[in-house]
Amino acid sequence: MNMFLFLTQAADGEAAQGSPWTMWIMIGVMIVGFYFLFMRPQRKRDKEAKQRRSSLEVGDGVTTIGGIVGRVVSIKDDTFLLETGSDRTKIRFQKFAIQDVEKLKLDD
Repeated sequence: MNMFLFLTQAADGEAAQGSPWTMWIMIGVMIVGFYFLFMRPQRKRDKEAKQRRSSLEVGDGVTTIGGIVGRVVSIKDDTFLLETGSDRTKIRFQKFAIQDVEKLKLDD
């Protein structure tokens, strides 16, 4: 409630009562809030995507960012060969094009 009163007083042109540090504290709180609401979750998603790309193995099911679904046939450096459809069409992609990986399940 105090913050609302502070903002309305500032909007009316009245001088705000209190410390000049109040504005800097509010800016700091907004920056910290921005970090925890936007930057931190994005870094977490980027880290998970990088881990998913590095753990790619032959036989894994892959969905690309373009929506192409298939199985990994071979992997070289930063590219992989994807086999799609019943006609076994093969397409080479960059690893950054991976959206989702379904790990190969081995029967015991």
